[in-house]
Amino acid sequence: MSMFDKLNDVENHYEELSTRLSDPAATSDMSEYQRIAKQHNDLTEIVTQYREYKDAIKQLHQTEEMLHGPLDDDMKELAQMELDELKTRRDELEEKLKILLLPKDPNDDKDVIVEIRGGAGGEEAALFAGELLRMYLRYAEKQGWKTELVSTNETGIGGYKEAIVEIHGHGAYSKMKFEGGVHRVQRVPATESGGRIHTSTVTVAVMPEAEDVDIQINIERDIKREHTLSQGAGGQNVQKNETAVRLTHLPTGMVVTCQDQRSQLQNFEKAMRVLRARLYESEMAKQREATDANRLGMVGRGMRAEKIRTYNFPQDRMTDHRIGLTMYNLPTLLAGEIQEMIDNLNAADQAEKLQAETTVV
Repeated sequence: MSMFDKLNDVENHYEELSTRLSDPAATSDMSEYQRIAKQHNDLTEIVTQYREYKDAIKQLHQTEEMLHGPLDDDMKELAQMELDELKTRRDELEEKLKILLLPKDPNDDKDVIVEIRGGAGGEEAALFAGELLRMYLRYAEKQGWKTELVSTNETGIGGYKEAIVEIHGHGAYSKMKFEGGVHRVQRVPATESGGRIHTSTVTVAVMPEAEDVDIQINIERDIKREHTLSQGAGGQNVQKNETAVRLTHLPTGMVVTCQDQRSQLQNFEKAMRVLRARLYESEMAKQREATDANRLGMVGRGMRAEKIRTYNFPQDRMTDHRIGLTMYNLPTLLAGEIQEMIDNLNAADQAEKLQAETTVV
């Protein structure tokens, strides 16, 4: 099936959905109505672009016919300029349509859970983990997303051995998914008296927040639940009551601990969300391994073992090794101004997928 056959099918399906939404009877089942409305909304951009493309083609043909007619030199020059502009517009729209036709990641619209852990480098790694946490929180704020810390394990001088944060916002996963991996920092630590540059690492895991339909857990059979006193700062309630929750998923041995909330129930609910997200990410990794065995992937799969980025403070630069992109002004980037980096990663991923589609065809 050609690209334009696919586009015609998409447009026909869009019209069918529009007809169903306009039927007064459609609101009798609100869950079905919302499902149809979401499908309709998901197709709106590609249909709009396709219709613009068809209109550009129509105008292009009309201009070509005009050029073959009796025109004076001035009119021919104007018509040729218009033709050149229409050809450029046609080519731009065709490239956009190719990207829009790529299979969409079903998780792109989901909220995310981000886990940040200090790696090699001790206290310096923990300090940089805190800087990455703040970078993502500020980026989320700029996007208008809501954030909520699930669990933290702070060090004595402002670092984090571990921090888990929920980010709620439409399309959060689509923008955050390439942040997973090993982040390397090169700088002179505040505790270094000799002025030597140290290299430390922080691991970041980005997981789409899973729902019950994605991952089903039998709490009675699969979960071992333990309660302990919370550690660290948190107020009298946190300190004196067994509010911390430790969950062990018996089939996999996966352990999640949450202690930052003020009640056992709140900690349990957050720990369950983290556990469900980890299990979902594990299942996705298995599927990717099976389907992408023959494709390395330029951008990568966000695995924790991949060194994806270096933050070099003496040179004031951030380099993403997957796409070879270097940006300067680290203070601005660490203040959450990372949209350009994210846009480049998404563009590289789309280019890779387009290349794969072309190779298959």
